[in-house]
Amino acid sequence: MGLHIKVMIKRTTILIALVFVFLPYECHIQSLETKPDVEEVDEVIPDIVTLTTYSISVAETDSTPLVTASGFKINPNNPKRHRIIAVSRDLKRKYKFGQKVRIEGAGKYNGIYTIRDLMHHRWKNKIDILINPSDKHTKLRRIKMFRVEKKNKLG
Repeated sequence: MGLHIKVMIKRTTILIALVFVFLPYECHIQSLETKPDVEEVDEVIPDIVTLTTYSISVAETDSTPLVTASGFKINPNNPKRHRIIAVSRDLKRKYKFGQKVRIEGAGKYNGIYTIRDLMHHRWKNKIDILINPSDKHTKLRRIKMFRVEKKNKLG
C-alpha cells in the first residue's frame, strides 16, 4: 500500500509540473487569438442639430400637407409611421432626399429616419420630425445626426 501511495504522489507531482509548464503557454496563445486586428478607421462625425416636430396641417406645412417636398405621399391616418424628417436647407446640401439618418440623444425620437421633406429657408442646422396630429410637439437641442450608409452585401 505504501508503494502505491508513493507512485500516486509521483504521478500527481509530474501532472502538476506539466500544468505549470504548459498553462502559461496556452494562456499566451489564447490572448494572441482574442486580440482584434487594429485598423485605422475614419471617425464618423455627426451633425449636431436642433430637433423639432411637425404634423400634417396647413399651418405647419404648405398647401399640400400630405405630400412632402420630395413628392412622397403621407398616410393621413398615421403619418409618424413613415419616420420622415425635414431638414433645413443648409443640411440639404449635405443630405439628399431618400437618405437615411440615425438620430441619437433625442430620447423617444432616437432611431433611423428618412429625409423626405424640406424646411423653410429661415431655419439653419435644424431637423423636423413628422409626428401624428395628436402627439405633443417638442424641441430638443444638441442632437446627433449620423448618415446611415448602405452595407455591401458582399462583405
